[in-house]
Amino acid sequence: MVSIKCPSLVRVSSGQAVLGLSCLAVSLLSFLLIRQLVKQRRPPGFPPGPSPIPVIGNILSLVTEPHVFLKKQSEVHGQIFSLDLGGILTVVVNGFDCVRECLYNQGEVFCDRPSLPLFKKMTKMGGLLNCKFGKSWTEHRKLACNSFRHFGSRQKQFERKITEECMFFVDAIDEHKGKPFNPKHLVTNAVSNITNLIIFGQRFTYDDSNFQHMIEIFSENVELAVSSWAFLYNAFPWIEYVPFGKHKKLFRNAAEVYDFLHQVIEGFSQGRVPYEPRHYVDAYLDELEHNASDPLCSFSYENLIYSVGELIIAGTETTTNTLRWAMLYMALYPNIQERVHREIDSVLENGRTATLEDKLKMPYVEAVLHEVLRFCNIVPLGIFRATSQDTQVNGYSIPKGTMVITNLYSVHFDEKYWNDPGVFLPQRFLDGNGNFLRHDAFLPFSLGRRQCLGEQLAKMEMFLFFTTLMQRFHLQFPPGTIPTVTPKLGMTLQPKPYSICAVRRQQKQCYT
Repeated sequence: MVSIKCPSLVRVSSGQAVLGLSCLAVSLLSFLLIRQLVKQRRPPGFPPGPSPIPVIGNILSLVTEPHVFLKKQSEVHGQIFSLDLGGILTVVVNGFDCVRECLYNQGEVFCDRPSLPLFKKMTKMGGLLNCKFGKSWTEHRKLACNSFRHFGSRQKQFERKITEECMFFVDAIDEHKGKPFNPKHLVTNAVSNITNLIIFGQRFTYDDSNFQHMIEIFSENVELAVSSWAFLYNAFPWIEYVPFGKHKKLFRNAAEVYDFLHQVIEGFSQGRVPYEPRHYVDAYLDELEHNASDPLCSFSYENLIYSVGELIIAGTETTTNTLRWAMLYMALYPNIQERVHREIDSVLENGRTATLEDKLKMPYVEAVLHEVLRFCNIVPLGIFRATSQDTQVNGYSIPKGTMVITNLYSVHFDEKYWNDPGVFLPQRFLDGNGNFLRHDAFLPFSLGRRQCLGEQLAKMEMFLFFTTLMQRFHLQFPPGTIPTVTPKLGMTLQPKPYSICAVRRQQKQCYT
């Protein structure tokens, strides 16, 4: 037998295989590119907007101060315009008139949540905050609202519990004895404890390291959720398999928080008596048991974890950052702080503790808190929404399922409704007689069906914490220092870390 070897044929076959794979890869990439470019085409009648970069669209425009960029774009394209976020066509709504038209006049249409890969990965579109509009959202929203009323604002002793937390708060500040400190840790702990009372029925101590760690992770995720990596993940979910990027940290944080919440929920549900709820967790477990035989029931243990996490972060971030900004601006404007002190002293004679009934007697304190909320824009872009059906706004056609960004910053800086909006001026909330004056174009808690359910509680907390703090302390910066007022960007705008001296008002001296 003769053996015949054909090495040249083998080499040709390998070369052909490589060539074939290369052609396949090029074809696949070309298909994906064409598909992406088709996704980026605006449908007929869709609002105009800035020109996108091929493939990634306008994502890079949102890396720094997106709320400011979007307001500037509204001056070019109109109050309603569109963005391309990597193939995700998005409508941006600016100015009070347009926001009111969408969120109030067409509230049913603009109350959905977009089905973004990030939300699907984090909460499977469950829980409360990111839940799609429908039966599940209605059930979870109703339970949360009832819990906030029953275990919170409508409970006769709840104001006393907030006042007690206020005293824990100012006593903890007193321990610094007028020396510089970063108030973030104490403010966050104090505020989160009010929500904890509703969710778990009790507070956490300020030195509870596990709870502190969870809050820090929550805060970090609030920043990461609107990072460029988060937008890229929504546009190209396959980057989940890329071994680097901030989205990886986001997912690790979420997993750690959910594990912690599972343990906490298990602990606080011990001793539960069915249908005699002590707090939100008990009430949720009652609903879970009551609907156990209903295959369409949206209540589940997984959704309980998601909902608890969302309520904690929603109940903490806004109020915490409002108080941190308020402290910063009191030290920055001593004349405003002095007027706050005078009003508090005139109402709270002999140093008595503030009550909610005192709000009507303190119009200037109310004006200061409202101006902080307006000027600092704690949640500048709200939480992204989606249209639940086809609609028209200002003559433009918006299809069902379109993602919508409501630029609340543009509402609070709308020159049509605010004089000199770029100036911090509490007097804009007072009439000619010094009485508190409400403004329609004031929407820090958003508007419509998805309006913040904790608005009433947040206003209670802000007034009592701020009044108690300012009654006891004079706030000033350490000698020779003035912190920046440029915010730290995220889903919320928070102050960059700063040090402050809280000096007993009898002393008036900052100790370095």
